[in-house]
Amino acid sequence: MATQNEILIRGASLRGDKGLADIAIASGKIAAIGKDLKADAEIVINADGGLATESFVNPHLHLCKVYTLQMMDEEALTSYHADGMGRAMNAIELAARVKEKYEESWIIKNVRKALAQAAIHGNTHIRAFADVDGQAKLEGVKALIRAREEFKGIVELQVVAFAQDGWVREPAAPELMRQAMELGADVVGGIPWIEFTDADIQTHVNEVFDMAQKYDKDVSMLVDDAGDSDLRSLELMAIEAHRRGWHGRALAHHARAMSLYQKPYFQKVAALLKRADMSVVSDPHTGPLHARVRELLEEGVNVCFGQDDVSDAYYPFGRNNMLEVAFLAAHLLWMTTARDMETLYDMITVNAAKAMNVSGHKLEVGAPANLVVLDAPNVLEALRAHVAPRAVIHTGRIVERAKMERVAKSGQW
Repeated sequence: MATQNEILIRGASLRGDKGLADIAIASGKIAAIGKDLKADAEIVINADGGLATESFVNPHLHLCKVYTLQMMDEEALTSYHADGMGRAMNAIELAARVKEKYEESWIIKNVRKALAQAAIHGNTHIRAFADVDGQAKLEGVKALIRAREEFKGIVELQVVAFAQDGWVREPAAPELMRQAMELGADVVGGIPWIEFTDADIQTHVNEVFDMAQKYDKDVSMLVDDAGDSDLRSLELMAIEAHRRGWHGRALAHHARAMSLYQKPYFQKVAALLKRADMSVVSDPHTGPLHARVRELLEEGVNVCFGQDDVSDAYYPFGRNNMLEVAFLAAHLLWMTTARDMETLYDMITVNAAKAMNVSGHKLEVGAPANLVVLDAPNVLEALRAHVAPRAVIHTGRIVERAKMERVAKSGQW
């Protein structure tokens, strides 16, 4: 007698040239994987040989800023992408002008559009940043918390309260960050490298960890995001994570100055990252410099990719399509061998899930049923086409594509 399930995927390709297999889903979990399963289901998906894998994960998105490019000129974009990223600090200050207009009422509509795009493209987990400062106040945080509840069971949001304009140099930040955590933010976010002095950078790092410990939250920090080899906030962050026992709970983003480090110092930093069990998110498509992805991987550091931005002051494109992000990274990092492509795919699925502490994000029996069924038969073709999946399943339920397409157009839930 056939076992009854909620969803049965027939004839899917699996990574590693394992041939075609069926995948049974019941009670929100993967119930069985095998050839010609003696099973039945309420919903049967014929994969036609398409690749089935874990769903995609985006550990870095400035979600409060999506679709704000049209509200600004292009001065910040030009500064951020300037040769050597020597004007990155100036770009942040220019980009901050949009926050004078921040209101939850219009931010939430843009957020919904971006999250609906994520759902369409199989991106089911996002660590999403909301600026917290004297201009933005808590408008972005409120919008993201609201969206987190609306999209629950479709796209899981980790809301980062992010001190974008600094902690020491922005007097309003500490109290507003405290209020953001009380509202229900999931992660404490910082950007220590933009402080004016080394002492202030250390204070920024310390106080972010103080708040994380107080509220028992993970930490995400944008570090050393400019063309200056003397920037050292990544090192300070790793040391502090180790000292505080925040192993596996501190995530570094960008670290673009790393591309200019001398080899001995790079190896020291890599050793510190491993000691702190810290992951690194790289976004090579959003700036001319980027973390040394290959070398970090060779040193045993967990590395993943983020979308970073969607049509804002720093990047004009983006649609929350992590296959597209990996496709771009393949060119920028010259990761074009078959083995490289498998690594790229890991960096937008299992590596990214580890960085965000999303547990059980694997295509295996007993794991949460968060997966995609692609039209492509393998990783090479998936990256080549980077189109939306045939089916997206989150927490054991099929994401309703037609509804997500309506939300992506209207911004209305």
